[in-house]
Amino acid sequence: MNISEILSKLTSASGVSGCESEAAAVCAEMLAQFAKVSISPLGSVVGEAGCGDTHILLDAHLDQIGLIVTGIDKTGFLRVAKCGGADARVLAGHEVTVHGREKLFGVVCSTPPHLTKPEDKNKAVAFDKLGVDIGLSFEQASKLVSPGDRITLNGKFTPLLGTRVCSPALDDRAGIAVILRALDILSGKEHHCHITALFSVQEEVSGGGASTSAFSSRPDEAIAVDVSFALAPDCPPEKCGRLGEGVMIGCSPCLDSHMRTVLQEICASKAIPSQTEVMGGRTGTNADDISLCAGGIRTSLLSIPLRNMHTGAEIADTVDLEAAAQLIAEYILSKGGVENA
Repeated sequence: MNISEILSKLTSASGVSGCESEAAAVCAEMLAQFAKVSISPLGSVVGEAGCGDTHILLDAHLDQIGLIVTGIDKTGFLRVAKCGGADARVLAGHEVTVHGREKLFGVVCSTPPHLTKPEDKNKAVAFDKLGVDIGLSFEQASKLVSPGDRITLNGKFTPLLGTRVCSPALDDRAGIAVILRALDILSGKEHHCHITALFSVQEEVSGGGASTSAFSSRPDEAIAVDVSFALAPDCPPEKCGRLGEGVMIGCSPCLDSHMRTVLQEICASKAIPSQTEVMGGRTGTNADDISLCAGGIRTSLLSIPLRNMHTGAEIADTVDLEAAAQLIAEYILSKGGVENA
């Protein structure tokens, strides 16, 4: 499986938190090549594969940030709130898709700089002031859109120069691509692990998909795969990874230090490019919730450096995704597996 091809298919599906069914269907179809797939009560995609003494959970979330319609004003503009960590600073003039009774093209309204009050020139418009223009009157819009409908940021999967790609929803379809690629690498190889692949819902709003499924599956260990900050202008280097320099291995009080050491040793012995991501407290990912489930689960976090996080033009490097996939596969094989003859 080619990482870019996996990403292209995954990011083409919409799945704003709480309305992930379209993305879940694509994920389930792709995961079915490697595992027996089921859907959890909350809508997470769960795949079971292999058998053995060690039960390992691999988690990545399938939901993406977006907007939610709160109402329609008398002139037909949609009023919205953020669903997940949408960033108001990048929304003005953004093209969007409104997922109403049918998919509708829209544009987030932008006040011309000539009409902006001096005191507001350097401020992002508050969400309760934003409007989305779908080109319809109140009466027309009301027939197609209802409060609670989700809105996604438009963009398309685009290869950049070298090994970098740009797309909406790389947070965290990149993590899903990593797990699918790891399962692909493990195909045809013998290992001694029961693997639960979890593509969880609602990470951007609650972490409920991961925590409930982790509680149900009760693994011995878990590896969460998410994105983290990639170095860009005006970003603090000590809090960022570097694109193309490998998978980020998490170090945090919430994470298992022994697993981290083993993962780092595998990278050194197998020449897998890696970086260390140090966090002084919670990681802000599903790893936090998984580690506290079912009496406690030893958990590690692998992150993909991502530039322009929570925008419609996120950028990642497939070198980092491939490194993460290789590391997961080698970690599972280190539990006693050998290649089939």
